[in-house]
Amino acid sequence: MQAAIAYTRLSKPNKKGRPGIGLEAQQAALAAFAKAEGFDLIETFAETETGEGSDALEKRPQLAAAMKMAKKHKAPVIVAKLDRLSRDVHFISGLMAHRTPFIVAELGADVDPFVLHLYAALAEKERRMISQRTKDALASLKAQGKKLGGLRPKTAMRMQAADERAEALRPVFTQLRELSANAIARELNERQIATPSGKPWSAVTVLRVQRRLKGLS
Repeated sequence: MQAAIAYTRLSKPNKKGRPGIGLEAQQAALAAFAKAEGFDLIETFAETETGEGSDALEKRPQLAAAMKMAKKHKAPVIVAKLDRLSRDVHFISGLMAHRTPFIVAELGADVDPFVLHLYAALAEKERRMISQRTKDALASLKAQGKKLGGLRPKTAMRMQAADERAEALRPVFTQLRELSANAIARELNERQIATPSGKPWSAVTVLRVQRRLKGLS
């Protein structure tokens, strides 16, 4: 069997300040991959640290140690997913310059460094798009007069998505506006119109959507 070094990373600790199930899941994925591909994981390095920034290696001593051991044993470093290394294409390029072979389990054992660069570039692009969508969602909510306060980006995006789902239902709610909430719920269920959560309609969900539509008017 070919020797290999395993590396796992969490971006931040769990609420109790300790690494959580994420590391265990990565370790399980790496063990399964190594068994299937014929690798002997001689050591596993794990750390809890951000992967952001092209200089992230300076903040990640365990990754540096994994690369050092990999060089000593002429072995690759295996990670479960590319983002466990980084989503920063410049950081990935910097790692490749060290000439330590990296294998990403979810991509397969035969993916070469050039393809890893492409995946890293796509991941970075996706991160920027998510950031832009978050900014657009916050701007839209602010334009509607909603107080943002300490609203988290993900919460803002969920609120924006809920507003969009409600707007899509506006025509049918306008058509049924003379009915009670219970009657509207029955009618929507009979028409097989799904709720935003995919569950059957009830008076409560009808009233919730009506309130949201009123706020959007």
